[in-house]
Order: sequence, then C-alpha cells, then structure tokens
Amino acid sequence: MTGKKILIHSIVFSPDSVSTAYLYNDIALGFKEAGYEVVVLTTTPHYNLIESSILGQPLIKKYFGLYYVSNFNRIEVIHVPLKKYKKTTIRILSFVYWHFLSLFIGLAIKNIDFVISPSPPLTIGFISILIAKKNKAKFIYNVQEIYPDILIKNRGLKSKILINFLKWLEKYIYKNASAVITIDQNFFDQIEDRLENKDKLEIIPNFVDTDLYRPLTQKIIPHELFIKNPKKIILLYAGNIGFYQDWETVFYAANKLNGSNIEFWIVGEGVKKQYLIDEIQKQNFTNIKIMPYQNRELMPLINSYADIHFISISEDMEHEGFPSKVYTIMASAKPMIIITGKGSPLFNFLKDLNCSILITENKTDNFVNSILELSNDKERQYELGINGYNEINKNYTKKKIIKKYIDLLNKLQ
Repeated sequence: MTGKKILIHSIVFSPDSVSTAYLYNDIALGFKEAGYEVVVLTTTPHYNLIESSILGQPLIKKYFGLYYVSNFNRIEVIHVPLKKYKKTTIRILSFVYWHFLSLFIGLAIKNIDFVISPSPPLTIGFISILIAKKNKAKFIYNVQEIYPDILIKNRGLKSKILINFLKWLEKYIYKNASAVITIDQNFFDQIEDRLENKDKLEIIPNFVDTDLYRPLTQKIIPHELFIKNPKKIILLYAGNIGFYQDWETVFYAANKLNGSNIEFWIVGEGVKKQYLIDEIQKQNFTNIKIMPYQNRELMPLINSYADIHFISISEDMEHEGFPSKVYTIMASAKPMIIITGKGSPLFNFLKDLNCSILITENKTDNFVNSILELSNDKERQYELGINGYNEINKNYTKKKIIKKYIDLLNKLQ
C-alpha cells in the first residue's frame, strides 16, 4: 500500500457516459488497485445520460444541493452542479459557478499528494494548481485536447484579448505542472515549445478495456433499433456527432451508394445531430440511420455487429484531437475506413499498422471506392480487423497503460 492520496479533478466522470469519463473511471480504479486513496472532484452528470447508470450510482444531496456525493466502486466522488443550459449567458454563469465551488471544495480536501486533471477545459488546470499548491501536492495535467487551439479553429474564436489570455493561461498551467501528459507524439511536438521545462512532457496514450471490448460473434443485438437486413453491409460510426467530423463526405458517399446494399449507421449525440437529421430528410436518404447514444455495455456488441467502421475527420480539426473510439474498434477486431490528413495524430498512429484504409486525398471519391472494394472483400476485412486487434493487445490494454501512470507517480514522489 502506498498510503498516497490522489485527487482526480475532471469535468466528466461516472455516471457521465462519454469517452473521457470512461477513461478516468478506469484510471481511478487502477490507482485504487495500486494502493492509492482516490477522491474525484467533478460535475453533476450532464453528458450522454443513461438512466441505468444514474440509478446505479445515486447522488446524495449535500447542503441543500450545494453539491452532491456518490460512490463509484468505493471511490468517493464529489459532484458540483453543472448543466447544459440553452442560453449562453446562463451556461457561462453555471460554468463559472462550477469552477469557484470546485475550488473551495478542493481546498477543503486534506492530505492530497497528487492532483491530476484532463483537458478540456483549459481552465480546470488553473483550479487544480491552486488546490495542489495548498496541499504541496504534485499536479499532473493530461492534454486530451489542445487548448486554446481547438477554440480558435473549431469555434472561430477571434477576440485577441481572450486568445492572448488563454495562451497565457496555457503557459501558466504548463509552467506550474509537475508533469504534462500528451496522448501521442503529435500532441507532444505541438506543445513542446510552449513549455519552459520540456522534461515535464510525457507521452501516455489512451487505452481500451479489453475485457469489455473484444471480438464477439453474436448476430443479434437486443435492441429494437438495431435490426439488420442480412443482405446489407453496415458501415458504422458510433460517437460524438459534432464539428470534428466531416459529414459532407459521408453525405456524398451515401448519395452515390443510394440503392446499393450499403447502409450507414450513425450512433450517438452531439451538436450536429439535428443537422444530420435535417439533411437526411432534405436529401431523402434511405441508407442512413441515426440512432441515439447507447449504454457502454451494449457498444462491444454493436461494434462487432457492424461490418466496417468509418471515421471522417474535418480538415480544420484533424490535428486537434484523437478519437479514442479507434481503440475500441481495433479491440473488436473490425476493419476501418479513415478519412484524415497526412501527419494528423490519427494518420500517424494508423499508417504502419495495416488495420485500416487511410484516405488522405480526393476524399469523396476514394471514400466511395474504398467502401465498395472493402465491402466485397471478406478476407481483407478480416486481415485489417485482426491486425488492429493484435496491436491493441500488444500495446494499448488498460493494464499496460495504467502502469505508465503509476510509473509517472513513482517518478514524481
């Protein structure tokens, strides 16, 4: 037993149902199994809410709802209220409230040895630094997405005052962190010159729970939405439906393949979902199905049920993130068609693995041609799938990656 105490400070955690929450659920359990005392400071559930998850981890009101507490596998979780309000001003006020109350609650937690926070948001790092300084603890910042870059490119942030402030805040966080974790070499290279002390930078990739995600042969999904015509080839995208994806290329392919045996399934939630629904109705697509976000326990079966997976990334966003769903697809031994630019984090990860078809140019026509070729080549589908499966089990299992986190903590002591 280490006797050391870790505070995980994250904007999402169980019972939120989103990739970063699942990632940090597993990291928290890994720390606990290694003998650390773990406390989590997060929000009230507000992302991809699933009733069974909420019921399985009930929140107990404290001080008339000032904050809540819950228990995640005997780990204390403190939830500060945060909601997705429709009005921008109220959303901002809720966001500010969450920061301030998280700070006061975090400062009241005693005997912390490590504070670890994933981005986004960038501002969470500032609050975590103050909590760490009060406890004379080590602060570890985990760069899951690079800010403020993603706000400038994705959200069109143009205010020079705000951009300069966020860039200052980014440098402040890097300067005051004991370690900065990036999830791949591209992110490492992108922020390396922003750190005064480059020795702080570590690469620890994300991972997949191979006990959950694995090849499955079941041919029926116990859900009324997932009824497959045996004559159809199913192309699946399951995840966030947002600005990160290039949906126009998907529409182009669906239009070209309309009337064929190819069917696109898009499973998830996000800010662009209504846009997709409207476009499907407007263009009268009969080969695209939009389905709601599904419970994590059902996703391995959905992954294996599909014939081919696809990810189409917007050119503006391809260097700003890494879709963690790639790991779960590979762990399910399924082939992928990936649209992304050369040199992007996803391209560099996949280029030598021979587990996907990578499309970097003439994207629309090459996407269509790749779908047609791969859908008619079962041997190629199997080859790509098994190559991805072997790579995951060699390098990206939960056990192997959490050991890297433990090794980092040991180095910082």
